[in-house]
Amino acid sequence: MHNNPPHGMLNLTTLLDAYQMMVTARTMSDTFAANRKDCHYMFATSRGHEAIQIATGLQLQSCDWLSASYRDDSLLLSLGFSPYELMLQLLGKKNDPFSGGRTYYSHPSSKDPGKPSILPHSSAAGMQAIPSTGLAHALRIAEETGAIKLRKTKDGQLPIVVCSMGDVAPTEGELSEALLLAAQQQLPVVYLIQDNIHHSLVRKDEHPNNGSYDWTCIGKGLERLKCDGSNFAESFLTMLRATQIARIERKPVLVHATISQKSFQSYDLKRGSDRYQKRREEVTQLDPVGILRNVLLESGISEDDIRQIEQAVQKRVEHDFSRALLSEDPEPASVEEHIFAPTTIKEEMGTRIPQRGKEVGMEEAALRAIEELMKAYPESVVYGQQSASRLGGQVGRIDRLLEKFGEERVCDSGVDESYVIGSTAGMSALGLKPIVDIQCADFIYTGLNQLVNQLSTSCYLTNGKFPVQKVLRVPVGAYEGGGPYNSSSIESTLLSIKGIKVVYPSNAADMKGLLKAAFMDPNPVVFLEHKGLMSDAGKNTETAMAIEPDADYIVPLGKARTVLEADAMMLERGMTLGVITYGMGVHWALQVAAKSPGLIEVLDLRSLYPLDEEAVFELVQRHGKVLIVTEEPRNNSFTEALAHRITRQCYCHLDAPVEVVGALNLPAVPLHRSLEQAMLPGSQGLDRHLHQLLAF
Repeated sequence: MHNNPPHGMLNLTTLLDAYQMMVTARTMSDTFAANRKDCHYMFATSRGHEAIQIATGLQLQSCDWLSASYRDDSLLLSLGFSPYELMLQLLGKKNDPFSGGRTYYSHPSSKDPGKPSILPHSSAAGMQAIPSTGLAHALRIAEETGAIKLRKTKDGQLPIVVCSMGDVAPTEGELSEALLLAAQQQLPVVYLIQDNIHHSLVRKDEHPNNGSYDWTCIGKGLERLKCDGSNFAESFLTMLRATQIARIERKPVLVHATISQKSFQSYDLKRGSDRYQKRREEVTQLDPVGILRNVLLESGISEDDIRQIEQAVQKRVEHDFSRALLSEDPEPASVEEHIFAPTTIKEEMGTRIPQRGKEVGMEEAALRAIEELMKAYPESVVYGQQSASRLGGQVGRIDRLLEKFGEERVCDSGVDESYVIGSTAGMSALGLKPIVDIQCADFIYTGLNQLVNQLSTSCYLTNGKFPVQKVLRVPVGAYEGGGPYNSSSIESTLLSIKGIKVVYPSNAADMKGLLKAAFMDPNPVVFLEHKGLMSDAGKNTETAMAIEPDADYIVPLGKARTVLEADAMMLERGMTLGVITYGMGVHWALQVAAKSPGLIEVLDLRSLYPLDEEAVFELVQRHGKVLIVTEEPRNNSFTEALAHRITRQCYCHLDAPVEVVGALNLPAVPLHRSLEQAMLPGSQGLDRHLHQLLAF
C-alpha cells in the first residue's frame, strides 16, 4: 500500500502542471522506444524518475545552477525546455541547443538567462559532484569578495547549486571529496541521489553502498533528507525544504530519493538480454505517473479532463518528434570547431629585460606573476594542496599572498587532486579565474578523470558555451634523489589529452610571461614546473634565474624561443646542428654547447601544446641535423612523435636521421642519486649523441 502525505499543501495547478510534464516525459520515452530505428544513438530516459525530477526542477530559479544526470529529461522539461529541443539532442541534430549534435541525450549545458544555468557533465558516475561543488565554492567566494555580481531571485535571495546523481555515485571517490569539502566549507549545494534500487549495471544486493543516506553520515555539517521519489507531493516538499536550507542557511544538503523504477534507463545497453528480462520482472509496479493520476482523480479532476491532458501531450510529442527527425544534421566541416575558445594573447608584449630589473629565480618569478594578476583581477583565486597554510604550498611560497589577499581568495583544498582539478570547471563557469596546484606530477593520476572527461571536453561538447579557464601548476622532474613518487615527467601523458594546453618554462623570465598568458587564456592550461629549476635542491636553480620582466610582460602560448644561436659562418659551411628541447633539457643543451662554441643552436619550445611547428621546421631546414632532448623515457613519447612529424614535413632537408635523447625506459625514477643519474640523459649523455650526429 502506498501512503501519500497530505496533498492539500500543494495547489491543484501545481499538481496538474506536474502531471502534464510527467506524461510528456513518459510519452517521449515510449516514442523513443517505439522508433528505435530512428534513434540511432545511445540514450537514457527518466522513466520511473519523473516525480523527483519534476519536483526538483520546480524549486529552481533562473539565477540557480544545475548539474544534471544522464537520465534527467523530466528535470529538463520542468525547467522549461521543450520536447522538441530535447529530441534535437537525442537525434544529434545541428540545432541541438546543448551540444550541436556532439554528445548524448540528456547531457545538457545551458546559459539561457531565463532558465537555471546548466553546468555540463560527463557520463562517468558521480563525477559531476566535484564541478558542482566547485561552483558552489565559487558562489561562496563571490558572496564574500564581491568579485562576481551574482544574480538573485525575485525576492533578493542568493543562488544555489543542485547536483543530480544516480545511486552508483557513492561508490566513486569524487562524491566523497565533494561532500567532505562542501560540509567543511558550508557551501550552498543540494546533492540529489536518485536511488532506483536497480542500478543500470548491477543490483543493490550485488553492489551495496549501505544506502546513500547512511553512507553520507561521514560528512559532519551535511544536512540529510529522505523521500519517496515516486511520490510527487513528498518529493516536492522534500526538495522545497532542501533548497530552502541551501538558499537561506547556505548549507549543503543531501537528498536520498528512493524510486521503484519500472524499466531500465538505457534502451541501448539492456534491450533483449535475458538479464534484462529477469530484472524487469523483479521491479515493482509503483509508477509515479499512475500515483499522481490517482491523486488528481481523488482531488476532483475528472477522467475526461485527465485524458484530454494525455491526448494533447501525445499529439505534441508526435508532432515534435516528426519535426526533429526532419531537422538539419550537423555540417561535417564543423567537426573541428570549439576545441578551444579563442585567445587574445598572440604576440609577445611588454618588456622582458627592464633597465633596472633585478635577477630572480623561477619560484619568485611565479609568485610575482600571481601577485600581479591577483591585484589586477579580483576574480582570480589561488588554491590547492596546502596553498593557504604556512608551508606556502608545494610549488611556491605563497604565504605572502594569503596575507595580502585573504583566505577567501587563497584557499587550502586539502589532499584531493580530483577536487583541485575538477572544481575549476565550476569556478570558471561562474566567472572566477582559478590558479591551482597539486603536490607533484606523480599524484595527478587520481585527478585525470576530471581532466579528461570534464575539463578537456567542456568547450567542445557544449559547442563553445563552457570553456574552462584555469591554470594547473604541476611540479615535475627528477631532482637530486627525489625518488619514484616525486620525480616523474608526465608531458606525454598530458599531450595525449586533446582539449588542454601544456606549458613548460625553463627560466624565470619565461615563467612570468608564460604564467600570465596561461592565466589569460580561456582554456585549461597545465603549467609544468621542474623541481630542479624551482627548488633549492636543484643544481640548475641559478642557471634558470633571469632579470625579472616588467608587470606588462606576456609570452604567448605556442611560441618557441632560440636561446642560443649557431655561428653564421659554421652554419653556412654545414657544420652545425639544432637542438630542440624544453625544461631541464635546455640547461643540459647549453652546458654541452659551451664545449663546442658556434656549432649548436638551441630552441626552447616553452609550449608543448600549442607547439611552434613553424620555428621547429625552420630550425631543421637551416641545419639539416637535429637532436630532440627530453627528460622523459624516450619510447612512445611526445618527442618521438615530434621526430616523426619532422621527418614527414622536412624529409628533403635532412642530412641525418632525427635523433631523440631521453631517459631510460624505466617504470619509475629510482631513489639513489647514482641510479637517478644513470637513468637520465644529462649533459654527458647529450654530449655523446651530439658529437655522433655532428660527425654523421
